[in-house]
Amino acid sequence: MTDGSVAKPRRISVLGSTGSIGTSTVDLLKRMAGDIEVRALVGGRNVALLAEQARELRAEIAVIHDEGLHEELKSRLAGSGIRTAAGRQAVIEAGAMEADWTMAAITGAAGLEPTLAAARNGHAIALANKEALVCAGDVMLRAVGEAGATLLPVDSEHNAIAQALGGCDMSTVEKIVLTASGGPFRQSSLEDMRAAPPEKALKHPTWTMGAKITIDSASMANKGLEVIEAARLFGLTEDRIDVLVHPQSVVHGLVQFRDGSLVAQMGSADMRIPIAHTLAWPQRMETPCQRLDLAAFGRLDFEAPDEVRFVPLRLARQVLRAGGAAPAVFSAANEIAVDAFLNRRIGFLGIGETIDSALQAMTENPELTTLDEVLEWDARGRALAEEHILRESGRLRNTVSENALHA
Repeated sequence: MTDGSVAKPRRISVLGSTGSIGTSTVDLLKRMAGDIEVRALVGGRNVALLAEQARELRAEIAVIHDEGLHEELKSRLAGSGIRTAAGRQAVIEAGAMEADWTMAAITGAAGLEPTLAAARNGHAIALANKEALVCAGDVMLRAVGEAGATLLPVDSEHNAIAQALGGCDMSTVEKIVLTASGGPFRQSSLEDMRAAPPEKALKHPTWTMGAKITIDSASMANKGLEVIEAARLFGLTEDRIDVLVHPQSVVHGLVQFRDGSLVAQMGSADMRIPIAHTLAWPQRMETPCQRLDLAAFGRLDFEAPDEVRFVPLRLARQVLRAGGAAPAVFSAANEIAVDAFLNRRIGFLGIGETIDSALQAMTENPELTTLDEVLEWDARGRALAEEHILRESGRLRNTVSENALHA
């Protein structure tokens, strides 16, 4: 028998609702009408999409990060009864709103403060922001522990590991394996990679993602960030985290147990699957995602990653072993380098060179225990990367001038 009471709708917030992870999340939430209450939607600059999402989900508040777009957001939501806000502080306040489940999908260091604010509520955090654990791992995990929150990994690889572990004792695990598609340059020479324009790097062979994460995948900086994140999430040392290149993107993660068993999680290349896993956790929910047809693939290939061509992956392992502020500098320098590449200020291989230069320029490597310290070193990492890019562009101009003189 039941007491006749009606279950309350789950309170949901989506930080980064207009990005690739956010739009996939909204697609699933639209299928849950009546069972959820959307508290906050936070977007970056896509004000039209944010307003559309807010109306469709009847959100309590819509927040745009770019303050210059606030008037347009208010205009688009006029008469809807949906509150609006804009700016960095408003984004943090949206993250702090009481919610039973929060998607943390704001890319980069900009997502640190709102994600931390959400964690302090003590509820479920679906974590799609790598930097939260890469840059601020100790700070974030301490906040999660103190608040009694639940951290649910959204990255397909980390979500795959969580599923393959099945709640087992980590002492039974020998190692975990993160898979990588290899990106568009898996079989390219260093010469081809050096000459590759942004358009080529943005053509991912299996996944559809935002520009930043697509370039990260092409350079394998993304996999490096995931190695660091996995160490934080699962309490593992660097030597117990392997990476395998798997071009079909069918197997997303594997766990090697001490008895010799190797357990893999598989699924189609659709981010709605890991998002749904976190959204329904500890249950399972139905999704419209394509079911995997292994017979259609016929074969699955695996190979070791090439850390000579993909320098960021090698650097990430070094950074994980070094600890301290090094991960924050790695992440910050990578953000600057990716932006510089997309704006044609550096070549593709310049991404790894910029990260390496920033790390080499560190004169100290302290432990980071507060968010302010994390943000300080994030800023230092950005400055060091920018200095390298400016220095190299100056050398390039000098070389061009000398060649012109001798022509």
